[in-house]
Amino acid sequence: MSDSSLITQLTDAFRCLPGVGPKTAQRMVLHLLERDRDGGRRLASKLALAMEAVGNCESCRNLTEATVCEICCDPRREARTLCVVETPADVLAIEHSGSYRGYYFVLMGCLSPIDGIGPAEIGIDALLKRCQKSIEEVILAVGSTIEGEATAHYISEVVKPLGVQVSRIAHGIPLGGELEFVDGGTLSHALQGRKIL
Repeated sequence: MSDSSLITQLTDAFRCLPGVGPKTAQRMVLHLLERDRDGGRRLASKLALAMEAVGNCESCRNLTEATVCEICCDPRREARTLCVVETPADVLAIEHSGSYRGYYFVLMGCLSPIDGIGPAEIGIDALLKRCQKSIEEVILAVGSTIEGEATAHYISEVVKPLGVQVSRIAHGIPLGGELEFVDGGTLSHALQGRKIL
């Protein structure tokens, strides 16, 4: 096939998805073309619609079709607590756990000066404005990567002067995990974050 064929172009387009390499992209394209053209049309239609209709919530920056997302519009949520996460996927994971009933703020990444991502890119000004509206606690639910740690530290430093309590989700050994299979960094976090029973 020539490099300019529609099949090649479509295969290259599928490679923008995380974890999709050339072979997986090719399998997806061939499956749609050989066995599921209706599915391909549905996929193309919904994808085009989502690209136009989905934006960011004005309040929390989560993905939504509305100006303000469903979570931010829910008056039954705990208004004094704000959970700061890196991505919309993190919101979904926490919501799925059913253990948190406050509001969210989505950074859409972490601080990474090497990549040109500073406080403005992760919405620190919007976060500070949000914290000035009856927020009593900010829960930092960012990853324990180097960038996540730097982001958590930075947010803690800029939020504390507002009189807002800052906490961090626990990091450590997963439920059902065995110590012999846990890496040293995770064990270190677990030991540092221990609590009295």
